[in-house]
Amino acid sequence: MKIQERAGIGSGRANAPGQPVGERLPSAPRERKPALAALAVLLILVGALGATVLVLRAGDRIEVVKITDEVSAGKSIPNSAIESVMVAEDSAIDYVKWDQRNVLSKYRAATDITKGSLLVGSMLTDRKGLPEGKVVVGLSLKDGQYPRSLKTGDVVAAYRVGDVKGGSGGSAGDGGSSGAGDTLLVRTATVESVTSANDGIGGGDLPVSVVVNQDEAPALTQAAANGAVSVVKVSARSGD
Repeated sequence: MKIQERAGIGSGRANAPGQPVGERLPSAPRERKPALAALAVLLILVGALGATVLVLRAGDRIEVVKITDEVSAGKSIPNSAIESVMVAEDSAIDYVKWDQRNVLSKYRAATDITKGSLLVGSMLTDRKGLPEGKVVVGLSLKDGQYPRSLKTGDVVAAYRVGDVKGGSGGSAGDGGSSGAGDTLLVRTATVESVTSANDGIGGGDLPVSVVVNQDEAPALTQAAANGAVSVVKVSARSGD
């Protein structure tokens, strides 16, 4: 009887409530930072937006003309010297688009175009090249050696002046000058360009470029180098 009571007492002690074994100590609640979380979300959105813009820009590509062979200044651009290439569109660059290639026959190279260049508008000119056997000669004419109304496209004759002793070979006037002893150098020449005398180029002289026959160029150039050339306007029929 005592043994059972002791056993009962012992079992009662074993079942008595006590402190739990191995229970963790309570931890402090985490501090939330909503501002940092919002910043992180914002950065993610900005990155995604930037990536989207890059993808969209990469998709704005146009087909343009690429030069595959060197083209000299003044020459037309043959179809055999071009090919299409895709590039990113840029409003600051005046690319010649591939669908515009059919109009290239109306233009010539304004400068030497190297192989591999992307063709842009500034590389082209609508001025035609010189006819076969023609050259351009530059003149620097003094006052009295040219008509006052001289302009691009005029047809002129060129004389060597100053051959007569004491004569300057020039007299001012709309028709230019040619003295009795002047030598005809070029019967008909076409004025390619005239630079305004007000530009002050050449100490007040008038720079003029004329297109002449190739065999007439040496004498005209020699006289021009000595400042001994005078031009007069003539009718275009006089060269027929």
